[in-house]
Parts: sequence; structure tokens; C-alpha cells
Amino acid sequence: MTKQQILDAYAFRHACKAFDSDKKISDDDFELILETGRLSPSSFGFEPWQFLVMQNPVLREKLLPLVCGQQQVPTASHLLITLSRRGDSLKPGSDYLTGFMQDVQKLPAEIVKMKGDFYALFHRELFQLAGDERKIADWAAKQTYLPMANMMTTAALLGVDSCPIEGFKQQEVENFLAQEIELDLTTFGVAHITAFGYRKAEPARAKTRRAAADVVQWY
Repeated sequence: MTKQQILDAYAFRHACKAFDSDKKISDDDFELILETGRLSPSSFGFEPWQFLVMQNPVLREKLLPLVCGQQQVPTASHLLITLSRRGDSLKPGSDYLTGFMQDVQKLPAEIVKMKGDFYALFHRELFQLAGDERKIADWAAKQTYLPMANMMTTAALLGVDSCPIEGFKQQEVENFLAQEIELDLTTFGVAHITAFGYRKAEPARAKTRRAAADVVQWY
């Protein structure tokens, strides 16, 4: 892949508002998109996210009024709801984080303790998250934008369109998921929704961005 092909993919990507509902992403392509999300980085490598692929048309129709009627939801080939972890599982010393370091990261006991101690320092002093449930949840939710960005870029490289969605009634969407799929709201909240598919028409106008000189400063 050339540098120009990479830049072309970024130029191709836009917040697609209208998908061709008759065109579907292949299983192989969407598995690759998901895999680049799964492989994305996170603070301490703790992966404070979960991905829900919402393909059931009945559930999508029920979701529609909660997302302000945005038509990407019913027309997208694939609809991804990204959950962010919150609550006690992210507190230093939690069974979840200790088990994660042992079972997923395969760290030896002395490294688990060292990493756990630094994570506690991070919570208490560096980012001052300790005792503030909202700050902990926001810290985790911010990280979920890393896999979202990576998945949208992968989609663009494959010629697949996408649209990140924050225009939804967050509490109502969370309650909907708790009712429909028994989502545990003490452990997860909804960070954002991303629609993937193929554009129905070309964008109405060309992509605009500030000039590089206005964005980048060197010291």
C-alpha cells in the first residue's frame, strides 16, 4: 500500500448519512474491521470496551426513536454499539482487573502487583480519578474512540463507508439495552454508535479541514 492510497482512504471517509440498504458488507471484511477494533490500544492495556453488533431489524426499529430518527440506524449494513466499562470493575485492586492481568495479559505475580500499584497511583494522583465515578467512566469512554477510529479507517481502506453517531438519548439507549439484551448497567454504559455500509450517493461537498500549518506546531 502506498502513502497516497492511505491518504486517499482518509479523503474517501466521510460521515455517511445515507446508506444503500441493499448493499451488504461481506463477512470477511466486517470481521477484519472488528479485528482492528479488538487489537486497538488502551490505557494499561485494560480494553475497557465491549462491541455489540446490532443486526436484528426489529431491535434497530425500536432503537430508531432513541437516536433522533437518524436513518443510518435502519439502513446500515452493520450497526455497532460500543460499550465502555464503568463502576467497581475499574477500581484499583478489583477482581476484574487482577484477573485481566493474570488471565489475559499473562503477567507473572510480581508484575501484576507492580502494575496494580502504579494503576492505583494513576487513579489517586496522576489523573485524580479516585472516588469520582463520573471521571472514571469518562476516562474509560474516551478510550473507546481509539477502536472506533481504527475500525472506520480500516473500513475506508476497504472502500466501506461509516458514520460515528453520538446523537442519541444515552440513558434511554442504555435502558433499552438493559431491557432487550439484559445489559448490566452497573458495569457498562453506551459510549457511541457506529454505522457501516455503502453510501447511497456521493457527499454533497468536498472534505474540508484546516491547513496543516494551522494544526501542527513544532518546538
